[in-house]
Amino acid sequence: MTSTDEGTPAFPEPDTGLLAPVRAGCPAEYTTGDHAVLQALLDAEAALTRAQSSVGLAPADAGRAVTAAARADRFDLRSLALRARDGGNPVIPLVEDLTRRIAAVDPEHAAHVHRGATSQDIMDSALMLIATRTLDLIITDLLLTGDRLAGLAVAHRATPMPGRTLTQHAVPLTFGLKAAGWRSLVLDAHDRLVRVRRSLPAQLGGAAGTLAAFHEYAPDGWCAHPELVAAYAAELGLAVPGLPWHTLRAPVADLGSALAFTTGALGKIAADVLVLSRTEIGEVTGTGGGSSAMPHKSNPVKAALIASTARQVPALTAVLHASMAAEDERPAGAWHAEWGPLRDALRLTGGAAHHAVALTTGLTVRPERMRANLELTGGLILSERLRARLATSVGPAAAKELIGRAARHAAEHGVSLADALRRESVPLPEAELRELMDPLGYLGYAAELTDRALTRHPHQDRR
Repeated sequence: MTSTDEGTPAFPEPDTGLLAPVRAGCPAEYTTGDHAVLQALLDAEAALTRAQSSVGLAPADAGRAVTAAARADRFDLRSLALRARDGGNPVIPLVEDLTRRIAAVDPEHAAHVHRGATSQDIMDSALMLIATRTLDLIITDLLLTGDRLAGLAVAHRATPMPGRTLTQHAVPLTFGLKAAGWRSLVLDAHDRLVRVRRSLPAQLGGAAGTLAAFHEYAPDGWCAHPELVAAYAAELGLAVPGLPWHTLRAPVADLGSALAFTTGALGKIAADVLVLSRTEIGEVTGTGGGSSAMPHKSNPVKAALIASTARQVPALTAVLHASMAAEDERPAGAWHAEWGPLRDALRLTGGAAHHAVALTTGLTVRPERMRANLELTGGLILSERLRARLATSVGPAAAKELIGRAARHAAEHGVSLADALRRESVPLPEAELRELMDPLGYLGYAAELTDRALTRHPHQDRR
């Protein structure tokens, strides 16, 4: 192992995703990687100069010059990261390097790099760019997942399966209704992300959120504030902020909330798949992965990876919410604490959405196992139905006692509920009893609820 001049260990790549398979190789990893962050910082700097050019605060050629120089592959990422320790953020050394690069070509244009801005203007705007670029990927994947789930809901609209509450068989339902419920959550997540995506703002306030320096640069005291901020937001493709939000962190908190909700929604699907694909249940099978020790295994890896994000992202977004308590006009620590958790939340959510498409595309539904599992309790899964039917003839209290007694006998002696009821001389004709013991006859409005859920469409992303 070699070392740098400062004595810190030197590695070829500090983070390759070795411990993060959920995001390794996913598109969101590239939109949130160090190179992407650096490019977003440069994009924010270039957009600022172009915006100032568009409102008369800088020559037109200055915007073009900064834009031409603002290419991430021309800068040393590791050097910027190490030098960021001196000022607490990477914008300070980046401005130095960018200014130096432009000055070598045209000193006049170099004077317009970062003029009037503060580091947080660039950092916050860049992170909003990273967020929008990653959200675009996530939103697309959620739409694809929703389409896959709609197909499953239609195909299995009437496929009966055991409903489970508190780990136990409850009453029958259909797999179509379960898939429609999954889709509903996915669309909830999609719609939240679309709203957040549309509202993510640029940041421009100057040293303490007053835009004072921009006012000083304006000719003859002309107020550049409204036009400049709007032009800057337009250059970045971000929303125009009502105020500089250096310590008004609602955009970051809202983004974090939407990401946590999204991983929770996808985590619900994953949790169900993990249960339903257990060997002893086997009602679904998905794209599996192998074991290092057991050749026979096909582990539900996609679902496991998605489930892992649902446990991580809420903890990360807690940091974003805690950072709302930011003192003064720029906090010491609260703002800095957001960067890592926000990036991790974006890339984990992106990984979850990416794997959700594969999971729902490769999911195999096994109706024969569902039907077999409906029979596991010998008809006990229909006790609610029989109690309701008997209540009309013997009264609610007597029906409850009769069905309870028969259910206990069936469970203790390993006989069917129908046989236990015959032993109780239940006042039902034999033909009606057999009809009541058919799970297909007790699906309620599952099909209708499925149809209703499928009439919902995702919000349109009109940016």
